[in-house]
Amino acid sequence: MKVVILAGGYGTRISEESHLKPKPMIEIGDKPILWHIMKNYSYYGYNDFVICLGYKGYIIKEFFADYYLHASDVTFDFANENLFTIHNNVSEPWRVTLVDTGLDTMTGGRIKRIKKYVSDERFMLTYGDGVSDINISDLENYHIQKGGFVTMTAIQPGGRFGVLDIEEGTNRVERFAEKSKEDGGWINGGFMVIEPDIFDYIDDDNTVFESNTLTKVANEGKLDAYKHYGFWQCMDTQRDKGILENLWRAGNAPWKIW
Repeated sequence: MKVVILAGGYGTRISEESHLKPKPMIEIGDKPILWHIMKNYSYYGYNDFVICLGYKGYIIKEFFADYYLHASDVTFDFANENLFTIHNNVSEPWRVTLVDTGLDTMTGGRIKRIKKYVSDERFMLTYGDGVSDINISDLENYHIQKGGFVTMTAIQPGGRFGVLDIEEGTNRVERFAEKSKEDGGWINGGFMVIEPDIFDYIDDDNTVFESNTLTKVANEGKLDAYKHYGFWQCMDTQRDKGILENLWRAGNAPWKIW
């Protein structure tokens, strides 16, 4: 199953760094947060990625183009025809497709543009700026059990996000309201499982996946919530980055399950 990662936004709320690089390339430890997200999926055996690029997408392309070299010990022999020798085989079992989905394309439009890369298969979807200790395999199994179009990971961050109305017992999402006034309830934490039917709910580049597409799916009773009670943290601001960086440096990063 392919994992689609939205990585094309401007990241204006963390402009201290995003004016130089796309937000998914801002580092926690010495690796981009995008890498951390991919390592989580890879731990559960999901290694086929489709990354939706936009703002400064060439930086993400360059990261993967040079990944093998940067991750390995290497000797450059300038006296011998500039030969170089790689001393260790450091690589990930990843297949990474990088897709330019437009500079100002909305989230739904970005997903629509990668349709040909996921074909008619079920796929994972998440954002390129949040980490969690969610069990991805359990998430997929839950999605299959519920039988809806979309299963969204629901978390309780305690502030500043939009809310989900979740029916008790069935965990069916009755209403989706992105970025409204937060009241301490459940919110969209990303880490979704999606059926290919979703492409029929996306009109064009101007479609916002959260407020347009998911609202339609919820109104039809086809959006389910996978409640996650463990760790989740997005990186919207410099303060958020500081939280993640401190956890990583202290050796206490809950999302580091690999």
